[in-house]
Amino acid sequence: MIELRPWSDDELSILQQTLGDNAMMEHLGGIESCDQILARHRRYLVASGAGGMFAIFLAPDLRVGTTGFWERTWQGRSVYETGWMILPEFAARGIATEAALAIVQRARGERRFDSLHAFPSVSNSASNAVCRKAGFVNLGECAFEYPKGRVMRCNDWTVLLG
Repeated sequence: MIELRPWSDDELSILQQTLGDNAMMEHLGGIESCDQILARHRRYLVASGAGGMFAIFLAPDLRVGTTGFWERTWQGRSVYETGWMILPEFAARGIATEAALAIVQRARGERRFDSLHAFPSVSNSASNAVCRKAGFVNLGECAFEYPKGRVMRCNDWTVLLG
């Protein structure tokens, strides 16, 4: 059983382990620099509005990944977007699926938008499997900009929140 905890100063290390790792960032345009990771950490700390970022814990002091949801405009509408990262040594244990299911419930509780989307790369079989197992529906391939300035081929997975 996982626990999602709101982002705090203590979570910088999990970003360094995920965003600074070549294997973790294989499907997301490559690693982020130390400055980019620190800037992301600060954005997560001061994030305002709907959604939020969370550290995923398996035990009181065992961080195993990150997840969250945030507002974005997609195809002319306001929706929530979600994503997750699980450290490799904890992969393939159902943690990402459990986190995705928890994020669906949190987004549903906000009652602001009617859908939550995830945009894994078409080549990221693990994240596509998480979406399927968590009850998302694949609306098909799309062009998606991530990181800024880089367009990638993704699947547009969605779950209705209403």
